[in-house]
Amino acid sequence: MSMTCKELFEGLDCTILGNEEEVVTGIANSSNKVKPGDAFCCIVGLKTDGHTFAQDAIDRGAHVLVAERPLVLADASDVTLVIVEDTRKAMAHIAARFHGNASAAFSLVGVTGTNGKTTTTFLVDHIAQVMGQRTGLIGTVCTVIDGKRHHSERTTPESTELQELFGEMRDAGCGVVTMEVSSHALDLERTWGSTFAVTAFTNLTQDHLDYHLTFEAYFEAKARLFSADYPAKRVISIDSSYGKELLARCSRNGDSVITTGFAPQAQIHPRSVEYGHASTTVTLDVKGQDVTFTYPLVGRFNVENVMTAFAVGLQLGYSATDVASALKDAPAVPGRVQRVSAKNDGGISVYVDYAHTPDALEKAISSVSALSRGKTIVVFGCGGDRDSSKRPIMGKAALAADHAVVTSDNPRTEDPQAIIEDILPGMVGGEGRFDVEPDRARAIERAIKLAEPGDVVLIAGKGHEDYQLVGTEALHFDDVEVATSVLDGLFS
Repeated sequence: MSMTCKELFEGLDCTILGNEEEVVTGIANSSNKVKPGDAFCCIVGLKTDGHTFAQDAIDRGAHVLVAERPLVLADASDVTLVIVEDTRKAMAHIAARFHGNASAAFSLVGVTGTNGKTTTTFLVDHIAQVMGQRTGLIGTVCTVIDGKRHHSERTTPESTELQELFGEMRDAGCGVVTMEVSSHALDLERTWGSTFAVTAFTNLTQDHLDYHLTFEAYFEAKARLFSADYPAKRVISIDSSYGKELLARCSRNGDSVITTGFAPQAQIHPRSVEYGHASTTVTLDVKGQDVTFTYPLVGRFNVENVMTAFAVGLQLGYSATDVASALKDAPAVPGRVQRVSAKNDGGISVYVDYAHTPDALEKAISSVSALSRGKTIVVFGCGGDRDSSKRPIMGKAALAADHAVVTSDNPRTEDPQAIIEDILPGMVGGEGRFDVEPDRARAIERAIKLAEPGDVVLIAGKGHEDYQLVGTEALHFDDVEVATSVLDGLFS
């Protein structure tokens, strides 16, 4: 695959200094990944400035540089320099062009919000498959192209990788692609140049303030997916003030919007909900039509996810009857209120969930508590090198359980004990209702040993992850494996 500079940068406000007919055979933004013939994009990052690696990129075979300022380089007489205002946005633009604007070839669904993105994307993907579509999925747990699963490095890939994935999905004949869209991705222009059919908003609660600094900046990053930058049909949960604000903006823009929520003002809202241990039966008011169905997911928060997915299905053109029928056999999502299966659990129900924000933790505790005849015990921690302001709020949220075991999550380069010390101020007043055990395996064992028949244990924070980030290493650690081992050891 190749394009000339003139073809690649068509439609972009830029100045090409050098040979417009220079052929580009790839796009890179890390100099150590440059291959001969690549265009190297000098990204101004949070910690480093890609302009300082321009010479290294040339030495590795790049003949085109995309930069925000002129560069003085040795032995660069045959290098074409393209000056742009924003290298991140330019990289996304040329990546989309390089792969033939692949996202326009299928119905791309973007789901954003603090919680619920993963489950919602899995549900929409399932609906589309039942409706006969080949599908693609991009998100936190994995990337899937027409049934073939691949590992995901981050929730929303960098623009070069994202557009390459879109190209593969187009070539595989995918008709619907569903993607989690993070606030980081929107702020860092990873999705720029993508064509969305539907964008959906779940909720907004505290997270990522280490990056966005303020809640308003966090919201505005999410809100970009509902702006004129990304025209599409919309699905918006209006249970929060942020959802109501998005609805007001989209209404002013004349967008097609379907609202969801527990309030009767939402176009899709529940008339009745019956929660079971392994399934939920719901009657939804869908634009005035009652639709009753049972689906194999539990908890109030999954009602929210189901409503969002239902609305996306309508925006994709499917009937309410077909969407409800598809959701009856919705798939389990790895690490999302996932029941731990052991040969003998001694009457103790153990669940693993990805909940790593205060709101998600409260909702997960509430959901599993509703399934318990006895006490609810939660194991949780907070990640290192991330928003430290939410740590005491997580501690307070954990007190919604009958007992909590505070432990290590992904400490990264921080001291696990120091992270725990940040959590504990939020648990003042809960003395006697929590323990501290920094070793996560021992914490899980402690929680299960505290439980009695009829109790439920929730292991929160890591969900589908099979590793623990300690220092700069990713060490194998799987909450499900550890919990299964403990149960087998106690009751086999």
